[in-house]
Amino acid sequence: MSFRLEPERTFRDALAQEPGAKIGLWVCSGSPLVAEIMAGSGADWLLIDTEHSPNSLESVLAQLQAVHGYPVVPVVRLPWNDVVLIKQYLDLGAQNLLVPMVNDAEQARAAVAAVRYPPHGVRGVGSALARAARWNRIPDYLARANQTISLTVQIETTEAVANVEEILAVDGVDAIFVGPSDLAASMGHLGEQEHPEVISAVERCLAAAGTAGKPAGVNAFVEATARHYLDAGARFVLVGADVAILARSSEQLAERFATVTARRTADDGGRRTADDGGRPASY
Repeated sequence: MSFRLEPERTFRDALAQEPGAKIGLWVCSGSPLVAEIMAGSGADWLLIDTEHSPNSLESVLAQLQAVHGYPVVPVVRLPWNDVVLIKQYLDLGAQNLLVPMVNDAEQARAAVAAVRYPPHGVRGVGSALARAARWNRIPDYLARANQTISLTVQIETTEAVANVEEILAVDGVDAIFVGPSDLAASMGHLGEQEHPEVISAVERCLAAAGTAGKPAGVNAFVEATARHYLDAGARFVLVGADVAILARSSEQLAERFATVTARRTADDGGRRTADDGGRPASY
């Protein structure tokens, strides 16, 4: 007799059912092994990225499998708000989607339609072939599919900030996520995520979400900024990325030992100079 399975809880459910903010980590390496390491970190959620990372359908599938069973909620960011891509990632079992560059209510409604089956949307039906339904081992998947999916849309342009209330009002948008990097560029402050105007725009979005009764999140790798946004009402925050953690930590480790090596080399050179009657060590 075959198994009968239940879907994992969604990011929407985790935000609604548990108090406090959710701290997340970005997974950009494309490695299932690294994703599993990050899943055991104690973070509440992971963002598996396909927009700016070397990920494909196959590598995302492997990462979802790698983090399954850990007490962490995986969210997959798509490369674009595209109905075909959304269908494919949903079918491989990504339950929680983050759609980038959503600038207005019409684009938000398109994303909602893409995650829902007809008559409420346009998602193609292939559940018997798909990991999403565990190959029809999840009872009544087609009727329950909407309950198994959460949709977050990304606010990252001045246009999106101006339209944030309309975007939040779209039925089926479960949360918004603010991207300060692209937002800063859109505002003429490329590379200045800490610019006061950028921070003010983020705060506007957080306040609008609070008024609408929907959770909002933000990306903030600077600890003081992350804490500021949490105090301003952010319900979920990304505070680091696997590749950035590896890059900075490896640099710091190498620098510490390079300093020790340089000091020892200098000390050895001084001793040789003294032993050679004051001649330079390179003599």
